[in-house]
Amino acid sequence: MRLFKGWRGRRGVGTDGSVQISEEDGIRYLHLGSSTIQSGMRMSQPDELELAYTRSMMAFLLFLPEPRRVVSIGLGGGSVNKWLYRRFPQAEQVVVEVNPDVIAVARQYFHVPPDDARLHVEQGDGARWIAEHPDSADVILVDGYDGEAHAKALASPDFYSAAAASLRDAGMLVVNLWGSDRYFDEYLRRIETAFSGQVACVPALQKGNIIALAFKSLPSRLGWDELNERAKALQARYGLEFLRFVEGMKRLNPHTDQRLLI
Repeated sequence: MRLFKGWRGRRGVGTDGSVQISEEDGIRYLHLGSSTIQSGMRMSQPDELELAYTRSMMAFLLFLPEPRRVVSIGLGGGSVNKWLYRRFPQAEQVVVEVNPDVIAVARQYFHVPPDDARLHVEQGDGARWIAEHPDSADVILVDGYDGEAHAKALASPDFYSAAAASLRDAGMLVVNLWGSDRYFDEYLRRIETAFSGQVACVPALQKGNIIALAFKSLPSRLGWDELNERAKALQARYGLEFLRFVEGMKRLNPHTDQRLLI
């Protein structure tokens, strides 16, 4: 989520006008009734991760490199889901999006593929879905914003506790947080409480977003050198800035569980 300086309220495409798109310099953006950017897609590379925070969300691959079942709460333009769909053919994805117009726009304007055995997009309440599906995901990705703020139902203590229960034993919760949100510290404390302090933070390369990585159970204890080696391999394979993700984790080390990284 970030602000689009060239916003002119362009092209309302939702049935009630709340879902809009704009285009600039070959990039198509999704908005929910404001200048805030919810998703971005470079038209010449529709399956790549254009926005920095979506790339930073992939930092979970440092710890869980072969996810089998990914649940996403919030679709937006489907950037993360398209990227995973292309690179992890063994993974099953479930996406829960509350706004049916977002689903329609994502498919018509952002190249989100139709449902198949590997991808299922359903319209519904993400918090309710998580509460009703325990032990169902290797990774839960949460990017739940309206036009202005983080959706409260996706940031409550009950939601984070339900997310922990919805993960399999080695699972991870990945939450896109807005660092300037006045509730940021409270949201992070709630995540830490639900996951027994087993949380690391990754700042997005573009100022503003901070990605919280929460672990249902701790992986083998890692040193920074080993994590850097993993980052080098992932960066060579996928072309994302994994080494910078690790650098960012080091800068936010006060939020990093010392039982995880040394």
